[in-house]
Amino acid sequence: MKVRINHKEVETSATNILQLHQELSLPSAGVAIAIDNNMVPRAEWENTAITQGADIIIIKAVCGG
Repeated sequence: MKVRINHKEVETSATNILQLHQELSLPSAGVAIAIDNNMVPRAEWENTAITQGADIIIIKAVCGG
């Protein structure tokens, strides 16, 4: 299905946030994900479905000063 991740159209086979996290090989810590401007708690990733056309924002923490 096609979704938008950080403003880019992406094709994914993931059906929930946890699968998307794994598909994109994101780090296990320091990642926040929102769908349609709603932050999804990590504990809910497996239970949060992704639908066609969803607008997903992925934020990764970085170190620096």
